[in-house]
Amino acid sequence: MLIKEIKGYELEKAAPNTSEDFFNRSEVTFIDNGTEKTFHLLYVRYFDEIFNEFVPYENDPVFTAGGKEVHFKDIIGLVCMLKNPELKNRKRVYINEKSELQEYCKGIDYDKLPGIVEQISKGGFEL
Repeated sequence: MLIKEIKGYELEKAAPNTSEDFFNRSEVTFIDNGTEKTFHLLYVRYFDEIFNEFVPYENDPVFTAGGKEVHFKDIIGLVCMLKNPELKNRKRVYINEKSELQEYCKGIDYDKLPGIVEQISKGGFEL
């Protein structure tokens, strides 16, 4: 599986009575068996305020890679896929429990993450 792109963004209200503005989305675009797919992680925006409970970074942006600032919302989908590559078989995952996100974030080698993100920005990272 070749990871081609990662990005994260805040959702905006589509209509006055919707709740999209409480959520963020982190996307991982990859090629698997010749087919390009995108994995979407939807999570509660509040997690951006307490991200250091999940990952060992103190400030957002969490680091710079490929000359670009990288934010928590950019990497969290990638972190989940690194933890569980089988997520490639799912189109989207929704996380609203701190404990669930903490589980995905355990056991990741965060020292290697900036290098992985830089490889992605230069054409892709083979997972």
